[in-house]
Amino acid sequence: MAYPPFEPTTSQRRLVKELAGFGIPQPDICTLVTDARGKPICDRTLRKYFARELAQGEVSANSRVAQSLLKKATVGDTIAAIFWLKCRARWKETAQAVELTGAGGGPLRYREKTDAELEAIVARARGRRSQRTAGPLKGPRGHS
Repeated sequence: MAYPPFEPTTSQRRLVKELAGFGIPQPDICTLVTDARGKPICDRTLRKYFARELAQGEVSANSRVAQSLLKKATVGDTIAAIFWLKCRARWKETAQAVELTGAGGGPLRYREKTDAELEAIVARARGRRSQRTAGPLKGPRGHS
């Protein structure tokens, strides 16, 4: 006894396109699409009857996300604008090299400090910091 041929419904087509757009693997999509007997379809049936939906799903989803991102980027969302420019306009952040040299371009010269010398430096820095914060509180324009 032969089974009736698979007939995809409109809701199944919509589901497959949506799931493909989400990046759900095809074997997982098969578990959610059932035939007339209520059994999940196989990969071959999915590819045969839903080829267009599988192909269009990802493109459609990417298009909607890109449209949303473009809207955000063009109304002042800085993060969206930076992301868009890095991805689409090939902008990139380049590391800036900082080269340290000593006097006259020579090598850096340093001398090791004792624990006592380092403790004295820290104490002086703490003293300066406490002097800055000990004054009267001032508002944003420098007024008390």
